[in-house]
Amino acid sequence: METILETIEEVARRPSPAPRPNALAFDGEVLWMGSLETQRLYAIDPRTWTVREEAQAPGKPYGAVSVGDELRVVCSETAEDNRVIRKFVPGHGFKKEGAIPCPDDTGSYLGYDGDLLYISQFYNRKIISVDDAGHFGTVIAAPHDICGQVVIEGLFYLVTTEDEDTDEYFLTRIDARDGKVKSEDIARVPFKARSLAYDGRRFWTNHREQHEIVAFTASIPQH
Repeated sequence: METILETIEEVARRPSPAPRPNALAFDGEVLWMGSLETQRLYAIDPRTWTVREEAQAPGKPYGAVSVGDELRVVCSETAEDNRVIRKFVPGHGFKKEGAIPCPDDTGSYLGYDGDLLYISQFYNRKIISVDDAGHFGTVIAAPHDICGQVVIEGLFYLVTTEDEDTDEYFLTRIDARDGKVKSEDIARVPFKARSLAYDGRRFWTNHREQHEIVAFTASIPQH
């Protein structure tokens, strides 16, 4: 018998401060958004929905994650769409040192578990660990194309889809903690979502082509 997934519950839908929002990261205080249109990062106060800070990125910011007092950002650079993980320091901007070319020159979204960075490859359906030295390690397979990623209590939560041109998207959970990868679609996302962040209570994603940022909750099955 086929399981019928519940649909996510939208709790807020806000206009993005810049067109085509893609990268999202929550640093404990503000929501960072990267726009593909302006190629800039924006620090948004989620309570007042005002921009506290913005900065020019060295390319199109596809994915971002908070790492301590810094961000890591996947940027699409050059006309050849080279994908590079860059360090960003709020108040100071992007750093030239410490850049990490993405494996196979492909990568979109980032997660961080407090120890390792994880980069996801959209069409390859892979999550790959990255250490501080920029070395790639564990490869975790995902069941669908990966459109967003966040790590919560050691578990991967992804926005995924089988066909990016449809409105059939999913909130997918992957548990790879014991070396055995267990994946499960836990909710439907009824629009073309891009990126995923979590503020401790709510998930955040983008309805990119509508230029909107969406907060939602989901009934997450116990694991």
